Amino acid sequence: MSGNEDVSFDPKEHQHLRYNPLRDSWVLVSAHRMKRPWAGQVEKPPEEHIPRFDPRNPLCPGNTRANGEINPNYDSTFVFENDFPALQPDAPDPGSDQHPLFQSKAARGVCKVMCFHPWSDITLPFMKTPEVVKVIDKWAELVEELGSTYPWVQIFENKGAVMGCSNPHPHCQVWASSFLPNEPALSDRCQRDYHQKHGEPLLLQYAKQEAEKKERVVVQSSHWLAVVPYWATWPYQTLLLPRRHVLRINDLTAEEREDLAAIMKRLLTKYDNLFEVSFPYSMGWHGAPTGPHLKEDNSHWQLHAHYYPPLLRSATVKKFMVGYEMLAQEQRDLTPEQAAEKLRNLPEEHYKSREEQEGAGKERMK
Repeated sequence: MSGNEDVSFDPKEHQHLRYNPLRDSWVLVSAHRMKRPWAGQVEKPPEEHIPRFDPRNPLCPGNTRANGEINPNYDSTFVFENDFPALQPDAPDPGSDQHPLFQSKAARGVCKVMCFHPWSDITLPFMKTPEVVKVIDKWAELVEELGSTYPWVQIFENKGAVMGCSNPHPHCQVWASSFLPNEPALSDRCQRDYHQKHGEPLLLQYAKQEAEKKERVVVQSSHWLAVVPYWATWPYQTLLLPRRHVLRINDLTAEEREDLAAIMKRLLTKYDNLFEVSFPYSMGWHGAPTGPHLKEDNSHWQLHAHYYPPLLRSATVKKFMVGYEMLAQEQRDLTPEQAAEKLRNLPEEHYKSREEQEGAGKERMK
């Protein structure tokens, strides 16, 4: 079917498809749907009054975890083996005598939990820059350590109950696997294909283009760029990119790590300020494969972090990936340019800091 040739295309008004070169897939953008009224599910706002220390919280310093181990009285980051791991290093091999429609293969690995800070009532935007640098340093250390053996080391953080996080204490997880998972395997293929065709890493060229265009940039610094990607699926999804060619997080210089800590705080402050709530998200790092792949040419890879927040219209209304998204293809309502503009124009002072200052001012006036 042909389109209406008499109407000029406006991405804010007319549905269209956008290509995601990292996944070799297309996203349907339907910005006009933001005009529809909402009478669906409303999420419960997150708990605002979290105790700094909870004797029942297994992630707090000095507390006993489910396996009976007692946490040290840590004052910075703290890493331990997940008490309920999805991957274990000594799982048996299912064997190779299998029907082609019922295949399985060995899956081995380790799962670790990493606490960012000893306090339960703090999040990354409220941590001091040197404290966030320690988090980044520990990420790099774990990739170096686990990546010496395992092909893939996945660092990820689920923040907020709406993202399935059962504990408010600031923490992430690190899973190392004996196999290359689906998403990084697909990304590896797409980045390799682009590099072979164009002679430059896909995401390095993409960062240069976005820095010039500026319309999807949220925050930037001398070493980093955070954008709502052209192909974003989630409403306020962002992609965090280094400006120079970097394969893995452990390849970052001390200066780049400090700059990364600063830009993460800026980005996450803007997220919180959008709906004046502790913004939920799933985030994670993707870098070149490790283990046996360390000896291979991975010059097509570029380190990057994905942030996938679910909120769409307010602190209580989220985007649902159901129906068409599950059965046909990904779809979004708000355009990436509109989302980036909203985030970009938000202040970099956290709304809670502003509220505290306003409250202190009122007290002085009494």
